[in-house]
Amino acid sequence: MTNAADPSVGSAATTTRIRDRPPTTGTVNAGGTIRVAHVITGLGTGGAERMLLKLLTHLDRKRFDSRVFSLLPASGSIAAGIEALSIPVTSLGMRRRNPSPSALFRLGNALRAFRPHVVQTWMYHADLVGGLSAKLTGLRVPVVWNIRHGRLDPVVSRRRTFAVVRVCAMASRWLPHTIICCSNDARETHASIGYIDSKLCVIPNGFDTSLFRPDPIARAAVRAELGVPNDAFLIGMVARFDPQKDHRSFIQAAARLHEQRTGVHFVLCGTRVSPGNQELNGWVDAAGLTSVVHLLGERPDVERINAALDLGTLSSRSGEGFPNVLGEAMACGVPCVATDLGDSSLIIGDTGRVIPPLAPTVLAGAWRDFVDMDRAEMQALGARARQRIIQLFSIEEVAGSYARTYERVVAASA
Repeated sequence: MTNAADPSVGSAATTTRIRDRPPTTGTVNAGGTIRVAHVITGLGTGGAERMLLKLLTHLDRKRFDSRVFSLLPASGSIAAGIEALSIPVTSLGMRRRNPSPSALFRLGNALRAFRPHVVQTWMYHADLVGGLSAKLTGLRVPVVWNIRHGRLDPVVSRRRTFAVVRVCAMASRWLPHTIICCSNDARETHASIGYIDSKLCVIPNGFDTSLFRPDPIARAAVRAELGVPNDAFLIGMVARFDPQKDHRSFIQAAARLHEQRTGVHFVLCGTRVSPGNQELNGWVDAAGLTSVVHLLGERPDVERINAALDLGTLSSRSGEGFPNVLGEAMACGVPCVATDLGDSSLIIGDTGRVIPPLAPTVLAGAWRDFVDMDRAEMQALGARARQRIIQLFSIEEVAGSYARTYERVVAASA
């Protein structure tokens, strides 16, 4: 991993000395390599980070020379996955909730050294910081923002996030060349709060259906690990512990269903979704669900967890744009129930159910309908869910959309 204190990026063969005058990016010959600098807030295990890894895995590396710059310290499976592709990751060393002006200049120095043809930023803070760094260092390079968020909830979203969004809305008129939204809902929401509509476009998330697929061996192994019988109905959710994901409603719905269908088990995994989380464990204990709720924490084998499920769920109360977890479960042949946020209804189509947020009784009722469904009917529904992802949201097609966007903005800037 590259240290951002050193403005050089990559190997010595590709490092450019910082000059008194900021360099231009140069031109790209037809079919030549396009250098893309990806600036992201952090490299945890969220949807945006996983989408970046999937994109880098499927972009043509002969056509696109990529580098990743993380504002926050970069570690963990996503950073390791990117570096395993021989793509350098540079950490700018910012601390969460503690903005660092010096990081802005460190990023600028690193960008000058790399001399990208396009700067692609991911999430609000990186949109602002990455865009400003590119401009302040004098790089005459197009900036492409990436919006990963749906509607903001004042109850659970931080005040600082709202402030950054307002600044981005004003800066959208002059800072980015193009603004990619991960969902139609995200596009409409951000246009309504002041983002310039003419720059907004939609590229949905894509899914690797060769990795996320039905897997009877994984199904049996994961259930054996959890002590869940093969014939038990297993409902699961992959989501970090955050007020936006509303694990409280999930547990309340599980308690209601458990009163009616005692053989159903529930599995939760994600950052801070572990037995060490006293708040979450307290909800489980108070609901009398200790024997049927399995808290796995952060898992590197999410595809195996999904393959073990009968039904996927997303109980979020706000903030969703294009939820990766739905597409990943569906690609494994698992129908889903989700709150009607972002493009969840578009992803699920007629293969599952969407419900209102903050409605645990409705969620429990939707679950019960699937629990009572004939097994053959459930399998047919799961097969349709997988086919929907293959047809509409393959990672190959989505990576192609990003590639065409980069080629378009570079050609326009030239």
